[in-house]
Amino acid sequence: MSSRRPLEIVNAATATFECTFGRGCEGLCCQNGRPSLSPDEQQTIEKNLARFLPHLRPEARRLIEDDGFLSRRTKVGQPMMRVIGGWCVFFNGGCVFHKVGLEEGDFAKYKPYQCVVFPLEPLPDGRWYVRQHGFEDEEWDLFCLNPANSVHKAVESLTPEIEYVERVTSGDSVA
Repeated sequence: MSSRRPLEIVNAATATFECTFGRGCEGLCCQNGRPSLSPDEQQTIEKNLARFLPHLRPEARRLIEDDGFLSRRTKVGQPMMRVIGGWCVFFNGGCVFHKVGLEEGDFAKYKPYQCVVFPLEPLPDGRWYVRQHGFEDEEWDLFCLNPANSVHKAVESLTPEIEYVERVTSGDSVA
C-alpha cells in the first residue's frame, strides 16, 4: 500500500464551494460537460452498461444502444462522452453513474475521473486548485464556481473528492 500524501490545494484558504444539486442546481456540470474517458473507464462502462441502461432517458438509451456512449470528439487525447439534448447521455435527473455506484456503496465506482474530481483541477507542477471564478482564468460560468455563492470552505465540502484524488495519486485502489 502506498502512503497517502495530503493534496496540496493552492487556493485552499480562500476557495468556497457547495454543490446545490437538487437544491437549486439541476446538474449544470453535466450539461454539455463531455468528460473524456480513459480506456479503463470505457471498459468499466461497457462491462456494466446493463446496470445503467434502465436508468437512462429513453432518447439517451436509444442513442447508446444504436451508436454507443462515445462521441468522435476527443479531449486530452481521449474520446469524449456523448451528449443528447444538451446533457451527458448518462444524466437523468442526476448522474446515473453516481446513483448506481451509491446504491452499491461508492459514489465514484463508475464515474469518470474528471467527473469525480470536479471542481478540483491539477496544475502542471502537481499541486491542485478549486475551480473558482477569477482564479486560473476560469471560463466556466457555473453558479457553484462563484465564491460569493457559498460560505462553505471547499476543503471541507469537497472532502470525498479530495480523498479520492489522494488515493488515486498515491496509487491506492479507488474501488
